[in-house]
Amino acid sequence: MSRPTPVLLTDEQMRTFITEGFLILQTDFPESFHLALTDQLNHVYEHEGNPGNNLLPRIRELHKVFDHPVVTGALTSVLGPNYMLHAHRHGHYNASPVAGGWHKDSYWGYNRMRNHHPWWAMIMYFPQDTPVELGPTGIMPGTQNYESRTFEADNPEGEAVASGKAGTFALIHYDIWHRSTPNLLGRHRYMLKFEFMRTEAPQAPSWDCRETEWKRPASFSTPIVEHEAMWKETWNWLSGRLGSLTGAIVSGGAEAVQATAAKQEDSYEPNALNAAYELAGKGPEGVEALMRGLLHDHVKVSRTAAYGLAVAGAEAVAPLEQALGSERDEIVVHAAYALGELRHLAAQTVPSLVKLLDHPSAPVRQTVTETLGMIGTPADRVVSALIRCLQDEDAQVRFMAGLALCRVGAAGEAAVPQLEKALDDDNRYVRAHAAEALHYIGTDAAKDVLIRFLLNSRWCPTTTSQSTFYP
Repeated sequence: MSRPTPVLLTDEQMRTFITEGFLILQTDFPESFHLALTDQLNHVYEHEGNPGNNLLPRIRELHKVFDHPVVTGALTSVLGPNYMLHAHRHGHYNASPVAGGWHKDSYWGYNRMRNHHPWWAMIMYFPQDTPVELGPTGIMPGTQNYESRTFEADNPEGEAVASGKAGTFALIHYDIWHRSTPNLLGRHRYMLKFEFMRTEAPQAPSWDCRETEWKRPASFSTPIVEHEAMWKETWNWLSGRLGSLTGAIVSGGAEAVQATAAKQEDSYEPNALNAAYELAGKGPEGVEALMRGLLHDHVKVSRTAAYGLAVAGAEAVAPLEQALGSERDEIVVHAAYALGELRHLAAQTVPSLVKLLDHPSAPVRQTVTETLGMIGTPADRVVSALIRCLQDEDAQVRFMAGLALCRVGAAGEAAVPQLEKALDDDNRYVRAHAAEALHYIGTDAAKDVLIRFLLNSRWCPTTTSQSTFYP
């Protein structure tokens, strides 16, 4: 049976997602569906505990949620039609009258550079009516691209909450600052968190695009700092226009570039990011200033410059490749990250990146692994390198290799034998990502390995300690 046609986001919804980093949306399942779903959640949590990554197979009705046209349409709009449902998922139970701490979710560790472009997203699904008093998720609008917590108060002005009727869900940029809010009613409150990854770079808008040029949404939350260049670049990137900032901003001369470059050191991160994006649009002079920032003694300045270089176009490739030879690990990580975001424009750097797979730093190797998958070409060289990565001593390198091969797709067929071995890895995410990679490679050989693995590891959602095999 085919899925219903996805309900794609509108231009205005995409503008809001780009500026605010989230959308609150609603499914239209009948009340009986959510009553049955919460009854099953109550039973599982009471008798078995939190099912963790087995949430989806254990609660069979949840499959219907991720086939709902509002859900598939939202994910398709932001992540493209071939998005991946990640193996990690978690049911959050909140009965606390005290708010949780503000945080960003990790990528199974906090070493990874976070993407400004929406390569990742999360859905937080509420299967019961969730008024504000029941403790929904709190979200700080517009903070998805900030490494630092830019607000001081624990209960800041402008906090949004994902409250609503049963079937409400928040579609959020993976990196937005969020928390649980106080449950003042003392009743069961579930939030079912699922993660999704883009497997293909955008070639054209994947939402219901009627207006091709960027403009601000009609309104957005008052605490949001303006990031006009960043927002426009993200819109263009999602529309398939890579490097759209290149030469887009008139330089204004050496003094103007120097003044903007100095702002990369601003202690308030939004100001520093605005400077980096402005420099990215100033052509060669801007790239030179960003490269000085990349080599700065302070890691925060270097990281900020990397975000500018990541959108500066082909002009940035050669100096970034040179920076791969730095003795400072953080500079190598930042340079490799930026090259990955430049994708095929950085294909010439693949030999230099491959050499870094012998680097003693695991974070360097992790970043390079992802970067190779983002660049993707020349495919034979990239796939050969990723086969090596599947055998790295560091588990995060190995599972990043699986994700990278998801993005390579059918061109990664040579990796199938090593992916088959990875299905027996001790790390759950190495195994899961290997299975996903086999799916996205999609050749007959890959499918044979994957089907055999899935048959051997299939889950029976009705088998519990009270019902082991019959009826």
